[in-house]
Amino acid sequence: MVLVLFKYCKQVINHGDSDNLIDDSMSIFKEFFNLPAEDKASLYSTDLNKSCRLYTSNFTYETEEVHFWRDILRHPCHPLQDHVQIWPLSLKILDLICEGLGLEQGYLGDELSNGQMLSVNHYPRCPDPSLTLGLPKHCDPNLITVVLQGDVGGLQVYKDGQWVGVEPLPHAFVVNIGYQLQIISNGKLRGAEHRVMTNPRQARTTAATFINPSPDCVIHPAEALVNSSNPPLYKAFKYVDFFGFYTSDPKTVLNLHKLQA
Repeated sequence: MVLVLFKYCKQVINHGDSDNLIDDSMSIFKEFFNLPAEDKASLYSTDLNKSCRLYTSNFTYETEEVHFWRDILRHPCHPLQDHVQIWPLSLKILDLICEGLGLEQGYLGDELSNGQMLSVNHYPRCPDPSLTLGLPKHCDPNLITVVLQGDVGGLQVYKDGQWVGVEPLPHAFVVNIGYQLQIISNGKLRGAEHRVMTNPRQARTTAATFINPSPDCVIHPAEALVNSSNPPLYKAFKYVDFFGFYTSDPKTVLNLHKLQA
């Protein structure tokens, strides 16, 4: 497995997932979004507690000031024991991250990563990209997000004071660092601030797997990364509480969980 490094995210190639499987999956995702609206209507929901649902723009649709140019199908990957062998890549990536941080193998396993959610995103052609985005600037609240970009660009990462496009590599996965990994690493890794641009010429379909802690998992900086020279930067908290704050105000959630100097 080869990692093509960015500052806060990576692209993974030679990962062992077959090109045919990836192509077939993307074909099915595109086929779903090309269905007539009436065939998809039963899946539409704004209920955040509904595990499998189709919705538009963002999870804050009812309260957001600007709607974004995106339709999303969310589907849980549960029970985990039925799915984990289908998606071993995320476990390999987490072990590589442990190695890089100097943590014992498996530290990021179990409760820290036993939740998975599949999000299939569809960005239709936008007649005027100057009016909206596919997704606004944000960091993901979870541990890591593994994204299949397809063959149409649009993802940008904020790097060194500017937005940088993440060019699609054939059959590669983009790995975004989430807030939980920033906290566990005590700031050694940073959450990937990213956004999605719209496209006037081509529709874009992507698939993202969110690797999450279990709701009641207590998150805190890893003890092996904390000492007198590197004191903890963040409070301990339950992931379910963090996620609740995130859905209310994603821009300030990290500051709410910082320890004051």
